[in-house]
Amino acid sequence: MAVPKSKVFRARSRKRRTHYKINLPAIVPCPKCKEMRLAHHVCKECGTYNGVQVLAMDKEKKKA
Repeated sequence: MAVPKSKVFRARSRKRRTHYKINLPAIVPCPKCKEMRLAHHVCKECGTYNGVQVLAMDKEKKKA
């Protein structure tokens, strides 16, 4: 009957189960101002999300 020569420690088995991958953020153009923004986030330039004005933006904050 096969018997392991030594105990396999948790750290050793967990090292085999790591999958390091780089996840790139989903960057899409804003439909209103065409600036690049993160998907599913409020646009920092115009303050809209899903076609609705969410943040009140100052004229100074817009491209000066």
